[in-house]
Amino acid sequence: MRLAIALLTFSALMPLAPAKAADVTVGVAAPLSGSFALLGEQVRQGAETAAANFPGGTVTLDIEDDRCSAEGGAAAANEFVRSGVNVVVGFLCNDAIDAAMPILKKAGITAITPGVRTDSLTDNRKKTGWTVFRMAPRIDDEGAAVGSILTDQWRSVLFAIVDDGTIYGRGLADILRASAEQRGMKPAFVDTYRPGMDNQVGLAFRLRRAGVNHVFVGGARDDIAIIARDAAKIHLKLEIAGGEALRAPEGDVPLAAGTLMIAPPDWTNPVDPAVAEQLKKAEIAPEGYVLPAYAALQVGASAASEAAEGGKKVIDILSNETFQTAIGPIRFDDKGDLAQNPYRLFRYDGNAFVDVKR
Repeated sequence: MRLAIALLTFSALMPLAPAKAADVTVGVAAPLSGSFALLGEQVRQGAETAAANFPGGTVTLDIEDDRCSAEGGAAAANEFVRSGVNVVVGFLCNDAIDAAMPILKKAGITAITPGVRTDSLTDNRKKTGWTVFRMAPRIDDEGAAVGSILTDQWRSVLFAIVDDGTIYGRGLADILRASAEQRGMKPAFVDTYRPGMDNQVGLAFRLRRAGVNHVFVGGARDDIAIIARDAAKIHLKLEIAGGEALRAPEGDVPLAAGTLMIAPPDWTNPVDPAVAEQLKKAEIAPEGYVLPAYAALQVGASAASEAAEGGKKVIDILSNETFQTAIGPIRFDDKGDLAQNPYRLFRYDGNAFVDVKR
């Protein structure tokens, strides 16, 4: 549930607010009750802190509980229409945003979500007419990044692709195989292992017989840790890469140092020291959705303020500008997705995953 956005530098960066900023009202939709209340509270804290420190006109917030449900999403949207918000930020769940967007569309209100990843949310824009922008990664971003990054990283080595047979693991493995084939690369070994076992010695021996030292594992963190441990037992040195599932909590078997992960940045440190100071002063830990919500509020308030001041439409500003935020520059493509895939390559140093500068 950690998300992040790391984009290339753009030639023109939009300031957080225009020189002369108008006062705006921003709707904030978050699950403030029920099972996801902790995440909703992170959204609320991030949005409130960003609004209080917005460098322009006054930002008034209308915070509604979308309950991560269709009923809650519709109720929140109706409240936003009644209060006349300029833009909405938030929504972490598909059901809530799917129910809210038809209501917001009818009222001409644009939404920015830091949490919903479903591809269809933006893929169907021409069909639905929903003006929604996504600061979270798309579901298919992970596979695309695995295929691109590893075929570049391993283009001159023998490598293996193994998976745990799940939809997630097999899906990533298949995408990597297809990407490799497109570049004239072929894995030296392909296999499926049984997940959740307390040892993977058999797989380790098969990898050694194949003569590979680089392997992508489409599977869970615990399985990857066990594969690395058992490979070391038979004196097989492996460079293992996995997907975002590696960001799970540590299990009984420690993850091996040197393990590679393809994932979005883990935003627990804002790029702007001033934002870190604001959160510290407010006694807010920058975890989970705090910083993504802070950044979404910056983007939404900035676009709404410029639109109100200059007689423009919020959607046009969001579609054509680059925004400097607490998590770096943000720019959207013509569907409302991030203009750059946010997934990056990380290497585990024994304590944490460190960004690999390729």
